[in-house]
Amino acid sequence: MLRLMWHGASMTTSAYAIEAVGLVKRFGDKTALGGVSFEVPAGTVCGLLGPNGAGKTTAVRILTTLSRPDAGSARVAGIDVLAAPGEARKVLGLAAQDATVDALLTGRENLTMIGELHHLGRRVAKARADELLEQFSLADAGRRLVKTYSGGMRRRLDLAATLVARPEVLFLDEPTTGLDPRARNELWDVLETLVDEGATILLTTQYLEEADRLADDIVVVDHGSVIARGDARSLKRQVGGAQLFATVVDPERLDDVRAHVGRVAGAEPTVDPESRTVQAPTEEGPRAVSALADVLADEGVEVDDIGLRQPTLDDVFLTLTGTAIAAADEEPVEVTR
Repeated sequence: MLRLMWHGASMTTSAYAIEAVGLVKRFGDKTALGGVSFEVPAGTVCGLLGPNGAGKTTAVRILTTLSRPDAGSARVAGIDVLAAPGEARKVLGLAAQDATVDALLTGRENLTMIGELHHLGRRVAKARADELLEQFSLADAGRRLVKTYSGGMRRRLDLAATLVARPEVLFLDEPTTGLDPRARNELWDVLETLVDEGATILLTTQYLEEADRLADDIVVVDHGSVIARGDARSLKRQVGGAQLFATVVDPERLDDVRAHVGRVAGAEPTVDPESRTVQAPTEEGPRAVSALADVLADEGVEVDDIGLRQPTLDDVFLTLTGTAIAAADEEPVEVTR
């Protein structure tokens, strides 16, 4: 049973734990951020959603003091990250895409070392390491070298490392990339527990299911600009209501089914020949499924599947950008010295 106690310092009087205002960042002739603005209320999860190259990682690097914008401002826990980066680092934690733990040390040694770097003192750092290993279900592996850990274990240790100094705000840059479904779900459970204990999290992700499950608010970024914002439900409403669909056995009957789906749904259908599926938005609910099933049965059309499909964040992203979420180049990374 995973148990986490959130001991972060009290938040500032601002209602927002994260504030980005007009962030601009250019790399040569490439604009990574073109005036990005958003805010994250304290104690909530914001999902920063977009394809590779959209500007997500650049925004996180600015908010966590690893990069400076060409224009705009940013605050974390009420602290101006440009004017007082040292103070900002004391209140934030960052789990980047690349592992930050040392594979040649044990899990306990990694966490203890990080505690000492935060000036906790060796005795306190060891105690904090043991507490986190227990909380993240890594106590049995704490004395093993990290190079023997599975991907899911290493990501949990990465997250534990960000919590050693009890930060007020967490930045998680694609924390579950490369994990298998089981390890991904385990880490999601950890994040949900953190939020229950009062954490504020900014989560960048390409996994639409991840944003759907974890985020209170979603900011969609594409080509360095915010193109949509809202909770998952409101974003899905932008796509429309439920979709009436039928997948036929014989692709020769697609035209017939298209006509029937359009008539029952009262809307223009779309046809996917590859999946042999016809669908159209409808507000008729289950009655539309029943009516379509009756019509197709009367016409002797065999179907593999028929029903109503609710819109997903995948549909939202395709509608907003016209492309798949992973279909873009990687973001450039600024080399800091």
